[in-house]
Amino acid sequence: MSHEDSIFSSNNKNQEVQGRTVGFTIMIMIIVVVAAWMGIQGNNSGIAGNSQLYAEDLKGFNRDAWYLSDDVLWGFVEVPSGEFIMGSNPAFDRSAYENERWSDLERQGKVFLPTYYISRFETTIAQFSIFAHESGLDLEQIGLGGAPRFPVYNITWPDALAYGRWLESKLRNSPNTPSAIKSFLNEGGRVTIPSEAEWEKAARGDDGRVFPWGSQPTSAFANFNSDEVRAVGAELCSICAYGLSDMAGNLWELTRSPLQDYPYNPSDDGENLSEDALWVMRGGSYTDSLNNVRTAVRGAVDPGVRNSTIGFRVVITSR
Repeated sequence: MSHEDSIFSSNNKNQEVQGRTVGFTIMIMIIVVVAAWMGIQGNNSGIAGNSQLYAEDLKGFNRDAWYLSDDVLWGFVEVPSGEFIMGSNPAFDRSAYENERWSDLERQGKVFLPTYYISRFETTIAQFSIFAHESGLDLEQIGLGGAPRFPVYNITWPDALAYGRWLESKLRNSPNTPSAIKSFLNEGGRVTIPSEAEWEKAARGDDGRVFPWGSQPTSAFANFNSDEVRAVGAELCSICAYGLSDMAGNLWELTRSPLQDYPYNPSDDGENLSEDALWVMRGGSYTDSLNNVRTAVRGAVDPGVRNSTIGFRVVITSR
């Protein structure tokens, strides 16, 4: 992958991206994700065009609900309305990058968000493959194959948005959709990828923690500094904010927020492409070091990039 394709924060590289200016206040730490190989663990099973591939039951997932999680809310977790702390204060987080600073006068800011729902897990290959089969998307052509419970990868930003629209239609039209989810959709909710603020609040809660589990580094709940991705939910984290899994490491997760300087402005979020758009991604990947899996880390990617370290999860939002 060339460095026109994607940029990431790092504490050891500061590369200039040709033809793009991200406008960070003092400096931006950038690394280029090298994706010479396009497969991941479990790359021995094909997907495209086979509607019977996942005919078997997958433990923890509901075959009759497009392989969403087999729980009361089909894998969605409510994030209550309220303020949360966004950005980083290097007095508490010594790994903070300059692009996490709120403004020239403040290190962090407070953002209010209304109630929304977010998926407990990253979107899986099984979930995405059903959408792909119905939409005519050839997953073999884009280089995706693997075990059904692993997170989907090699998808573009528009692919992720299209999956959200497809899933919203399924949830609206199914008589079995959990009542809380159906009511939220009927009141104006929609399924998409999270905004940068929605992702960060879900990752850190309202107490400004550095990692989803707290402020002390550990590898107990995150897949980083690793050679391979892991199945979603492989390591549950009851002490993580809202009990979500893999908000640190495993795969970078796409958002619907364009890369811009803080302070965060929700009116900037959207799903319309511009010529030089770079879209924020969060959470780091299995290939990253500890400093890149913090809750406030901001990476960015061109919307057309396909990469084995980038995936997504969905939200149901009123915004």
